[in-house]
Amino acid sequence: MDKIKFPYRSDGHLALLHVVHDSGSWEKHGLQVEYDFFISADDAHRGVAKGEVEFVSGNHLSPYAARLKGDPWVYVGQTLNLNYHRLVAQPDSGINKIGDLKGKVVAHKGQHPGLNNWLFLKDNGLDVDRGDLAMKRWRVEGKGSWEGVRTGEFDAALVTPPDDLLAQRAGLKVIEIPFQPMIWFTTISTSWSFVQKRGDIVEKMLKGIVEGIHFFKTQKAKTIAVLEKRYGLQGWDREIVEHVYSELAAILEKKPYPALPAIHNVFELAKRQHPECAGVNPLSLWDMHYLRQIDDSGFIDRLYA
Repeated sequence: MDKIKFPYRSDGHLALLHVVHDSGSWEKHGLQVEYDFFISADDAHRGVAKGEVEFVSGNHLSPYAARLKGDPWVYVGQTLNLNYHRLVAQPDSGINKIGDLKGKVVAHKGQHPGLNNWLFLKDNGLDVDRGDLAMKRWRVEGKGSWEGVRTGEFDAALVTPPDDLLAQRAGLKVIEIPFQPMIWFTTISTSWSFVQKRGDIVEKMLKGIVEGIHFFKTQKAKTIAVLEKRYGLQGWDREIVEHVYSELAAILEKKPYPALPAIHNVFELAKRQHPECAGVNPLSLWDMHYLRQIDDSGFIDRLYA
């Protein structure tokens, strides 16, 4: 059994990672994965380069600029290509669509989520830099940005499950909006040197992720049981678990390739954060040949046959 470390950049990834682990999908392929701990961006780059951690879940922006300095970061798989967000506002706010946010104050939570919101709003005709609206960070740890909408600190917020359901329960209006192509959530990240030296473990890791996704999408009752066990102490009742399950199962990639619109959008965020990375070809950080080998072998298709 090969022991590897796979820390996450956001604990939101755990809704999938717990299921991959508890379903035995990694163990089936000879891996003992230590995954349930956070790693910062700086520590992720340092740890991966030194071989102290084999993989990282996420880290979507800094690697593009780091590549200019010779950083060995590489992505080998992508589990989601859509940001499944909703817009929340007060029922009497007059906000019913994205265009109604002009002149309003919109909450954001965290660096990557905030940049997601910035780009989505810009792509929908509302440019923060032009003064069309204001964005303000919600800084209360452990609480969703929708709570700032409820208290009147913000006019609206863009949220992902389960915060949309929690906001609805609190009496806020939840507005359906188009999903955003985006590289986020669980991205299987490692170093180019590790890929070259231990391609066998890369293959095992990807097969475990693929099988875990298959389990998640096809074994609803068992997956919900895992989520109830893991999140019960955090206050997730059955309705919340069912909601998160249905939303995530619908968009998880059976074959975890990145989509080009998602890469394009995340690179826009990277350039916003690190303008110097504009000269990097974003595809240079993606190595899909191990996933392609798994795919071409028929492994994934047989799971869903």
